Amino acid sequence: MQATDGAAEALLRRNTAHLCIDMQNIFAKETEWQTPWMPRVLPVVAQIAEHHPERTIFTRFIPPEVPEQAHGAWRDYFERWRQFTTHAIHPELLELVEPLQRYVPPAIVIDKPGYTPFRNPALLQTLRDWDVQTLVVTGAETDVCVLAAVFSAMEAGFHVVIAQDAICGSADETHDALMTVYASRFSQQIVLSQTAEIIEHWRR
Repeated sequence: MQATDGAAEALLRRNTAHLCIDMQNIFAKETEWQTPWMPRVLPVVAQIAEHHPERTIFTRFIPPEVPEQAHGAWRDYFERWRQFTTHAIHPELLELVEPLQRYVPPAIVIDKPGYTPFRNPALLQTLRDWDVQTLVVTGAETDVCVLAAVFSAMEAGFHVVIAQDAICGSADETHDALMTVYASRFSQQIVLSQTAEIIEHWRR
């Protein structure tokens, strides 16, 4: 499923930033949270980051130290996944995967305690400081944290360009279903594109 001709180009002419979601070792390495597609999309994510590192924001999912620090359903969630709390996990697993670490700085890292990075006020403040109108979204996972980020970005008033070949999940079915939903229900706010087209039209 491709973007409408010229739609991505028009959006990328506006003030644009790259929001890369949770490309971390915890999801890349052999853990219970591994995202199998990540090695496939990593090279194209890196291409976008390299194209505009000074306009790239990487997010990291940072669990609480212990489940008792979380609230409501999140506390139950981390009771189930206690081995991934920061008290138990090796800190290296929370870091960005290589080669993405090499782009920081000038790229910046914003941590988040849940699915959407907009829970951290620093993200919205940074985007406002940069006068961003369009967000290029990459990262993991299509049907969890990327989904939450995309909806939060729409709610905050940003146009979203999803790099289809630079997002990854764990199941083809849900990935493909979301692409259909974005194209059919949110075409005024979301454009689906490919990395080559993004790099071509997002000028330096």
